[in-house]
Amino acid sequence: MDTSHLVRLLSQDGAVRARLTVVLAGGFCAGIAIAALMFLVAIGPRPDILAAARTPRFLFKFIVTGALAVSAGLLVFRLSRPDPPPGAASWALLAAPLLLVGAGLAELVAMPPASWPTLMIGENAAVCLTVVPLLSIGPLACLLLAMRDGAPANPGAAGAVAGLAASGVAASFYAANCTDDSPLFVLAWYPLAVAVVAAAGFFIGRRALRW
Repeated sequence: MDTSHLVRLLSQDGAVRARLTVVLAGGFCAGIAIAALMFLVAIGPRPDILAAARTPRFLFKFIVTGALAVSAGLLVFRLSRPDPPPGAASWALLAAPLLLVGAGLAELVAMPPASWPTLMIGENAAVCLTVVPLLSIGPLACLLLAMRDGAPANPGAAGAVAGLAASGVAASFYAANCTDDSPLFVLAWYPLAVAVVAAAGFFIGRRALRW
């Protein structure tokens, strides 16, 4: 292979990667827009959101869900390629669960043991387990469609990570409606809803992202 041929191949690879990045970013933004529309039409924010926004526990929910959406979203970009070195992006996925576990432990220390079951069960567990997966449908579909422009080395894992990103977006919107702000509630129910979406992404991705 001569030098000019090698340069042409490298330039073509760069163009393909740039196009994939644009397509994935577009899919992610489209998914967010769909989830936002569904949220506003179906449930909307809680009535006391302005007052709740002044409380640390309410705001902390968005830190956790945002960390999940961002870290999984970045990993989606890497896993959409056939030669993905996950690197630090995969470790970033630990941010959300570590933050949540730390907040849950702090809540256990701060609150009397008699209140723990009430805080953990809350009032909206069934709503959480229903709404988060439903709001994830749009983002997950958009991400999977965008990822078909790539060539994931592991379609199942790529689909599962797309599910994590989609559920992070959905949970961020749902958190604005949920009146259960205790980290114990979030620790008990949000991960279950996220797991449902990640599992769906895994099984759909195994078929839809094969190449």
